[in-house]
Order: sequence, then structure tokens, then C-alpha cells
Amino acid sequence: MSAHQCTIGKKIKLDGHGVHSGEAATLTLKPAPADHGIRFCRVDLDDAPEIPAVLENVVDTQLGTSLGLGEAKVLTVEHLMAALNAGGIDNVLVEVGGPEIPIRDGSFRDYFEAIQSAGTEDQEAEARIIELSGPVYFSGKDGQSYIAAPSSALTISATIDFEHEAIGRQYASFLVDAETFRTELAPARTFGFEADAEALRTKGLALGASLDNTIVLDDSGVMNDGLRFDDEFVRHKTGDLVGDLGLLGGRLQAHVVAERPSHSGNVALARAIETHVRQSSRAARVDITKIMEYLPHRYPMLLVDRITDYQPGKRLVGIKNVTINEPFFQGHYPGHPIMPGVLIIEAMAQCGGLLIMDQVEKPEDKVVYFMSVDRVKWRRPVTPGDTLVFELEMLRFRRGVCKMKGKGFVDGVLVAEAELMASIVDK
Repeated sequence: MSAHQCTIGKKIKLDGHGVHSGEAATLTLKPAPADHGIRFCRVDLDDAPEIPAVLENVVDTQLGTSLGLGEAKVLTVEHLMAALNAGGIDNVLVEVGGPEIPIRDGSFRDYFEAIQSAGTEDQEAEARIIELSGPVYFSGKDGQSYIAAPSSALTISATIDFEHEAIGRQYASFLVDAETFRTELAPARTFGFEADAEALRTKGLALGASLDNTIVLDDSGVMNDGLRFDDEFVRHKTGDLVGDLGLLGGRLQAHVVAERPSHSGNVALARAIETHVRQSSRAARVDITKIMEYLPHRYPMLLVDRITDYQPGKRLVGIKNVTINEPFFQGHYPGHPIMPGVLIIEAMAQCGGLLIMDQVEKPEDKVVYFMSVDRVKWRRPVTPGDTLVFELEMLRFRRGVCKMKGKGFVDGVLVAEAELMASIVDK
């Protein structure tokens, strides 16, 4: 797999209907520029809203992984995400003409074959590689557990356990590369139980399920005309995990051992990995003394304590430790201290200033003026004792004007985000 980001070589069109909604859906995949990521676009809705395929936009994991942003949603994205992840596709625009991704034959195969037929196009930007510095654990209910350990490539070892005699306890392990996915995982279909069908349809689920797109089991066994693999069930669960891990927004290098995986557990593991990667870079790279050389701010307006990760011209991670001694807590609010939202964005902007000041000669003679702040969202309060972790990403830098995207996290939970534009001028 290329070390550079990749997109598809040409447009792809597929159609069908959703397994849960039962509604007709069209699907068009289009090449996208570097750093675009995977984005779903509901072209059937007003203004064609886009939903980035990232963990923070997961809105449901019941019998599938669904994404949402605002009023727009896209249901059951995991099969397509698995094909994109296994195919090494980093950037693509997915236009969806309906509420749900078409189920096709219930496997990953149609998506993966379409991507391979379209070919891939290498891009100049480096791919984001997600590496672990140690093991990551997650445990759920009823014996569900996950371990993700450092590795040089993505390997998944999964075990499932169902009382139905056609399934029982199954184990499989795969090195997830394109060829293995094509032959060993892509053909594996989703499955369900005939006894659950009426209850699911009462809830508005499985309205489009049939023997054409789902392995259905009744008391006698498999109702379909045979299986594609003896252990097709665990293979499909493995493919689902590949798709859900694709929501990390990069290429994970880890050995994942999963006991009784589910979509909710897969997403919880991915979030634990995201937190682990963020926290593993906590060793200070730039301390407060160095920060004060670059930023003109001083007490009480210096709102960055250290820089923990830095990729010149690309990305920066900064830390703000929020204590009860902050002067703004005296009036905001007495007896109920909350960090003002404008100061959260100010701290984010100061991190952004550090990201761009290193891109100019003689930064000590320069100052950063912020020109605009767009798409600001505050998602939860920040209170004394919190540690704010800001991630700043450079979107564009030209002629002394920079556009950045910033996110702020507390304990791995997104608390604020914004797009910032700034100019570097002489003092």
C-alpha cells in the first residue's frame, strides 16, 4: 500500500435499497483531493449536506453503524467503509441519494470490486498512519472484549459465540491487506435470525432484508441456499470491524483481538485508540518558556501551557490546563465555574499562532492577527480540573495568510471546534 494518500481513479456508481429502511438509494463515489477525507453527501436533501466519516459523527450502532451531522444522517456505512479502508482509499466524496447505503448482496464484495475496477490515484500528501505506543483495551457487556496491540500492519483476530447450532463459537484471524480482504472477507454476508424479524420490523429495522441480501437462520438452520464459507459469520463480523475502524481517519497499524465484536464495541474501541494516540504524545516537546518566545501574550491571557506534538506546516497539538485559579472563574460563574467559550477559542487560536509562526523567518519580529473565525461549535462545558487538548490542522498557507481547522478535547471528548483564518504581519 502506498505511503501517500490515495483517492479513486474515476467515478463509481452503484444503486440498490437499504437493508433497514427498505428505501431505494443511489451511490456515487467521486475522486477527492488530498486531506479531504471520506465524506458522505446527502444529495437528495436541500443544500446537499456533507457528513465526514469520523467517530464524532457516529449517531447509532444498532445493527449497523450510522453517521449524522445536524439533521442529515446516513445509515449502515460499515460495508462501504470496510471496502474503502481495505482498499487504501483516504479521500473520496460519497454522494448518497437516500437515507441509507445500498445493501447490495449483504457483503462487502460489490463495493470492493467497484473500487478495484476504478483504480487508485496516489496523491502528494502523506497518508496518516495510526501507530500504538502500547496496548489499548475495551470491555463491554456479556463477555465482550477487545485488545489492540502495536503491530506493523492491521491484523484482526475475532471470536464470535452464538447459541444457534449453525454458528456456535467461531474464530478467525486475518492480516487485512487488499488481496486477503478480496478473497477471504469481502464475499462474507451479513446475517440475522428469522425469529427476530417481526420485532425488528416493528422498530423500523430490517425492512429491506431478504434472502437475497442476508443469511437468515431459523430453527432448522440456514434458510439460504448454502454458505460462501463454513465460517462466513465470523468473517463478516471481521469485515464489519475493518469498516468501523476506518472511522479513525487513518491507516491503523495494530493487531486487534476481538471477543464477540459488535458495532457499538467496535466504535468504542476506535474511540479508545483515538484517545490513546492523542495521549501518547503528551511528553512535552515545547514548554512554556519556549512558547513565550513565540507568543506575545502574558498573564492572564496566555492560554497555552505546552506543545506535545508538532508536524511543521501540518499539525500541532497543544495543552491548556484549566485550574480553579483562572481569574475568569471569579465572575463566570460564582458557584458554578465554567470556562468562557470565547476563551476556549482564544486558547485554540494561540495554538494556531504557534503552528504558523514557525513557517516564517525571524518569528520574533512577527505577530499573528486573526481575521475570522467560522463554523464555531461548543459541544460541552469546560470546568476546573479539565485538561484541554487542542489539535490544529493547517488547511492552507499562502502569502502570509493561513486557514486552520481546530478541535478541542477533554478526556477524548470533543468540546469545541472552529475554522480560523489569520495573517502574519511585522510588529
